[in-house]
Amino acid sequence: MPLTPEDCKAMPQVRAEIDRIDEALVDLIAERFSYVDRAWHLKENPGDAYVPWRIQQVIDKVKARGRAKGLPPELTEALWRQMIGWFVQYEEEKLRQSQETVAKGHAPRDGSKGDGGAA
Repeated sequence: MPLTPEDCKAMPQVRAEIDRIDEALVDLIAERFSYVDRAWHLKENPGDAYVPWRIQQVIDKVKARGRAKGLPPELTEALWRQMIGWFVQYEEEKLRQSQETVAKGHAPRDGSKGDGGAA
């Protein structure tokens, strides 16, 4: 059973709770990554990876959620911008690689719609 911060009477307890939370965060980020990995399959061009209005929409949502949970909005925004930036670069690279493969005469990637539309 998790301890509340107030129930932790010594640093080993605090560290154990932080480790528990870190494990859950990694699991959630891995789950999020699986959707990002799927997203690039549904896009056509590297330029489709960077969607400013969607990035801002996500930032606004997580900042509001973080604020409601007592997090500084600057922390929430910084974390998400870093994560989203990495994911955008990942998608761009995968899409570039896919274009190169298709240009060399190989079959399109699995799941490709081929309609030129961004997700």
